[in-house]
Amino acid sequence: MLPYPSIDPVAISIGPLKIHWYGLMYVIGIGGAWWLARRRAKEPGLPWSPAQVEDLVFYTALGLVVGGRVGYMLFYSLPAFLQDPLMLFRVWEGGMAFHGGLLGALVAMWIFSRRQNTPFFAVTDFVARYVPIGLFTGRIGNFINGELWGKPTNVPWAMVFPDAGPEPRHPTQLYEAFLEGIVLFAALHFFSRRSPPTMAVSGLFLLLYGIFRFLIEFVRLPDAHIGYLAFGWLTMGQILSFPMIIVGILLLVLAYRRPITSILSTDNS
Repeated sequence: MLPYPSIDPVAISIGPLKIHWYGLMYVIGIGGAWWLARRRAKEPGLPWSPAQVEDLVFYTALGLVVGGRVGYMLFYSLPAFLQDPLMLFRVWEGGMAFHGGLLGALVAMWIFSRRQNTPFFAVTDFVARYVPIGLFTGRIGNFINGELWGKPTNVPWAMVFPDAGPEPRHPTQLYEAFLEGIVLFAALHFFSRRSPPTMAVSGLFLLLYGIFRFLIEFVRLPDAHIGYLAFGWLTMGQILSFPMIIVGILLLVLAYRRPITSILSTDNS
């Protein structure tokens, strides 16, 4: 068993002002994605300037945060939200959902693509490469908060989390940081270097994230107020991840079966 490194969730405290590590992780993730995306914008062949890429990152980050908060209310806290709609704005109480953030980011990227007269999937392919950076930092934030832990286990790397009882548990936040962050980033990076057709990078992102999240849910405990939805193992996270796997496969099939000119003309219609 490994000791859990108890870290104060508050990174900076100045009088009544408290800045939490979880919030800083979002800033670091978005900042890292912005830096790498802006660097790539200086490479030849990209249709956007560094300033336009900055706009794209801003649109996507805003959609991610708003969608993540709204998604958590709808997917994981709907009864409480219906009784108290103002809880949507009490962000300091926590509660973000990746699947909601993804939907919000997609809406933001669609708006950007329309304003720039750029194919939607060209935008999503570009952004998908940098999303794992935010996923990695977000899961590290979950780990520092000591939340979203896994089931009890006797594996050598199990940890006892402060608010999860005396049993050693799977550090599922670190599993997700590794798979959804490091592995997914590396896979998309090397795949993108092979000049895949439009839609392929987006499809691979959805497919791999969906698989990683679906598998990790088997050792991650669901939210206590929701529990398992069926069969004694099916979770909300798996229900939301399964469509990602299907859509990811569909996009990859379409990307490699349809001529690129057909895809571009369809996106512009």
